[in-house]
Amino acid sequence: MSESYIKAENVVVEFPIYNASHRSLRKSLLSASTGGRVAADAGKHITVRALDDVSFEFKPGDRVGFVGHNGAGKTTLLRVLAGVYAPISGRLSVNGRIVSLIDMSLGMEPEATGYENIFLRGIMMGIKPKEIEEKLPAIAEFSELGEHFLNMPVRTYSSGMQLRLAFAVSTSIRADIVLMDEWLSVGDKAFSEKATERLNDVVQNSSILVLASHSSDLVDRMCNRVLVFEHGKVTETVT
Repeated sequence: MSESYIKAENVVVEFPIYNASHRSLRKSLLSASTGGRVAADAGKHITVRALDDVSFEFKPGDRVGFVGHNGAGKTTLLRVLAGVYAPISGRLSVNGRIVSLIDMSLGMEPEATGYENIFLRGIMMGIKPKEIEEKLPAIAEFSELGEHFLNMPVRTYSSGMQLRLAFAVSTSIRADIVLMDEWLSVGDKAFSEKATERLNDVVQNSSILVLASHSSDLVDRMCNRVLVFEHGKVTETVT
């Protein structure tokens, strides 16, 4: 298999502000005051530019930290890399198997059972059903939810139980690229210790780590490159 990489060239992401006619310009500006820039598209709809002309290249061995104030574009870019958002212009190339540890509830269906949700989340991650079936016993065991709860609808779970299940599925595969929005803390003390050990293993065995965080200590400890974000732009790159 070829080497993992992520390459972005002049990536732009914009979000429309709906019902703009019922909002004052002041409110629209305030809604974007910590994020991108307010503008109008060709149809005169108000838009917020969340990422503005962002370019970079990540290669094997890169441990990249995204830093910046709330709304600066860090999480938006993580979601672009995970395939949740599509750029309106620019080019993004990604090679390698991605494990996204952001939006952990993504792909969870409240009315489906725990077992069914293992398959649903796995498929959303790009895992083939046969591979999910092979990993099912290990995922179930790691979650510590037991047969009773795994056969019940996820809507009956506590938020902590849902997070356990999603984490067990997400970390069940070897990843080339790991995406994280802050370092995860999962469950009670006993489970959290086990989860931290699993998370360290996933990160150490990955080719590329991309971590958004407000903790300078965490970024200093985990990362060998840092991208500084401000109002949707990368204003500084530190290596």
